[in-house]
Amino acid sequence: MIYLDSAATTLQKPPAVARAAAAAIRTLSSPGRGGYAPARRAAEVVLSCREEAAALFQVSQPERVVLTFNATHGLNLAVKSMVRPGSRILLSGYEHNAVTRPLAGIPGVRLQTVRAPMFRRDLFLEDLERRLSDPPDGMICTHVSNVFGCILPMDEIAALCARREVPLLVDASQSAGVLPIRMEAWRAAYIAMPGHKGLYGPQGTGLLLCRDVPAPLLEGGTGSLSLRQEMPEFLPDRLEAGTHNVPGAAGLLEGLRFVRRKGEEKIFLHESRLCEAAARRLADLPGAEVFRGEHGVSQSGVLSFRIRDRDAAEFAEILADRGIAVRGGWHCAPAAHRTAGTLETGTVRASFSVFNTLREIERFAEEVKRIL
Repeated sequence: MIYLDSAATTLQKPPAVARAAAAAIRTLSSPGRGGYAPARRAAEVVLSCREEAAALFQVSQPERVVLTFNATHGLNLAVKSMVRPGSRILLSGYEHNAVTRPLAGIPGVRLQTVRAPMFRRDLFLEDLERRLSDPPDGMICTHVSNVFGCILPMDEIAALCARREVPLLVDASQSAGVLPIRMEAWRAAYIAMPGHKGLYGPQGTGLLLCRDVPAPLLEGGTGSLSLRQEMPEFLPDRLEAGTHNVPGAAGLLEGLRFVRRKGEEKIFLHESRLCEAAARRLADLPGAEVFRGEHGVSQSGVLSFRIRDRDAAEFAEILADRGIAVRGGWHCAPAAHRTAGTLETGTVRASFSVFNTLREIERFAEEVKRIL
């Protein structure tokens, strides 16, 4: 099988990830729940995971790296702390349902969207600056569209929000491990990310980087301040009720180490070259519409296309029968499809990782050609 669905989860992982998770199941217990060796070692692994993430994402203190179940968990924590009933919130226009559904559940929230054609960062920043002239209560912005791979100019977005003192929540689901994420430089209130995509960790892992201290979604035991009935005020305990996913943290630690050794720039260049190669080949096919940035400059390793008069989900199923794993449909992000004008049809999405090769891309394009 040729796996081209890494925007959902990376299937191929560094071997050390599985080894670390398996070893944790055999040898580690719960951190903070005992003074014996398996509990102490578990605490060391979890702390090492925080420290590795803090170093990669320039977080000032490792305790501000909160372990979550996935990016959705982290986004819910951040949204429900940052947004109050009646708040006015600015969105990028590419947000995932993991952002828009929690917002829809908060009474009276007024949403505004930056309006600009896809891949036009100049027009995006122009409209953003205009909308920030009347500062909203917060901005929530994806770093990279999970549908189209469109990279938003986060350095400039963060600077504009900081200038207007607008709290910023960044969804780094498609950028963590691929593009530089700089918590302190951006002065973001929160940055949420999964562990199982570009960080090559196990499913069921994620990180929430916190500048502010959010309210907990879950309450329970933390191994600290056990005589109190209120959750601790300090991070990370305030947000980590219950037993940790220690095997997940052990695997994620190895994924983070892999990314730091490999280097985000090298990973991005590899994925964007594959994306550009796939875009060139698909664009030459009759009836194919490919959504791409110019020369891959503003696009990561995520590529969407659609075929005239063909259902996107059905087309993805045909490719699956031929041994190629892609995703067809709306990818849980109707807002992005509204921005791109693909809400009626959806798209077929191919997404790449550091483990994909140019030969696989050529085979993928050839199979699409055969189907047509």
